[in-house]
Amino acid sequence: MTRRPLVLVTGLSGAGKASVLRVLEDLGYETVDNPPLKVLEELVGDGEGPLAAGIDTRTRGFGAAEALAMLVRLRARRDVAVTLVYVTAEEGVLLRRYTETRRRHPLAPGGSLGSRVADGIARERALLEPLRDAAELVVDTSDLPLPELRRLIEARFALEGGPGLSILLQSFAFPKGLPREADLVFDLRFLRNPHYVEELRPLTGRHPAVAAHIEADPDFPGFWQRLTGFLDPLLPRYAAEGKKYLTVAIGCTGGRHRSVLVAERLADHFRGLGWRAEVAHRDAGVGRDAAPERSVQPEGREALTRTP
Repeated sequence: MTRRPLVLVTGLSGAGKASVLRVLEDLGYETVDNPPLKVLEELVGDGEGPLAAGIDTRTRGFGAAEALAMLVRLRARRDVAVTLVYVTAEEGVLLRRYTETRRRHPLAPGGSLGSRVADGIARERALLEPLRDAAELVVDTSDLPLPELRRLIEARFALEGGPGLSILLQSFAFPKGLPREADLVFDLRFLRNPHYVEELRPLTGRHPAVAAHIEADPDFPGFWQRLTGFLDPLLPRYAAEGKKYLTVAIGCTGGRHRSVLVAERLADHFRGLGWRAEVAHRDAGVGRDAAPERSVQPEGREALTRTP
């Protein structure tokens, strides 16, 4: 029996649940936001296509215990495959978002700004903590641009039709913490660091000058050979075990140069082998649609070059 994909999206108000639901809708999921829990269970039994639903504290009579009980019942069914996604963000980020939009927090006592929003955030975080603990995927959007959030969700929840295993290569900065969703983590802080070259510092690992600097490290060729030699045999084994997604986290100190380069190179390498691979740069401060970077010419002049 083919199990119906069911993605439940919950988390803190203002963290990006609606954005996640929109990405899932674009992927072909039927989406519904904030249905009563009883109605949601009825929807699961009515239809066969992939379904995504947002559940949060706006639901009338919502409680974490009731939501967890529903989750247990759904996971016990043999006709659906359930994934719970929890979307969160740091308090300062949520406060800034509410200040910018001037929207009322659903649990804020009597207002929408200042300490009242902070109180609402604290209440909601405590209320939803059991759901965070039960989630298969926790997404922190504090420093995650919308294009990278989209790529993360696409890599994780793309429907059948492509290769069985979807791979996400995620660059990150170690000082900001390990990505919660990582299956494999590699530390690149031993490689030559472009941060100490003044003209390379403002660029990213997607720039040819930065790539040339890192790849000129005498240890890079051997490292690359061992890295791909380690990963390549794992992918078909993961696919054979039924794994649908793999997140490989590539970290360095600042998350802008070495990790970005290797994440991009690995994505190209895996695509060349026929795998579906996406890239997300958590801490680089740029996405694929970023503005052109400036490349330093040998004569010392600058020229605009479009990032790949």
